[in-house]
Amino acid sequence: MGVRVEMPSNQPIVLLREVTGERYLPIWIGAVEATAIAFAQQGVVPPRPLTHDLMKDVLEATGNELTEVRITEVKDGVFFATLVFGSGAEVSARPSDSIALALRTGSRIVCSEEVLDEAGLAVPAEQEDEVEKFREFLDQVTPEDFDAH
Repeated sequence: MGVRVEMPSNQPIVLLREVTGERYLPIWIGAVEATAIAFAQQGVVPPRPLTHDLMKDVLEATGNELTEVRITEVKDGVFFATLVFGSGAEVSARPSDSIALALRTGSRIVCSEEVLDEAGLAVPAEQEDEVEKFREFLDQVTPEDFDAH
């Protein structure tokens, strides 16, 4: 769904939504990763490649395809992810970096049922208006909103 800043802690958060279901997965992330995700969602192309743009360019230049990002587990509030490549290779990564790269490559993002059961938040249909407010916020947020001070 996107990124936002959690108040009053001023901590960026990325919010994923279950495609078929009513669960949402909030993952607290760093300001740099929040900016990278926001850039990708808004189609911002920096004058020089940022780290995730560089990773995408390296994958393309070497003929490697990122086929899937998996959010695999959560331990003590820390989330873990795996990058899955067309060759079958898998690389452990932070979810924030994985999501930023997936948005740039058009790769799908999946989450294990165990992680959704443990950390997912069910939002009943009657609360969807709150989610719609969040979507409206996402439409208006800019990468500069995540500038670390």
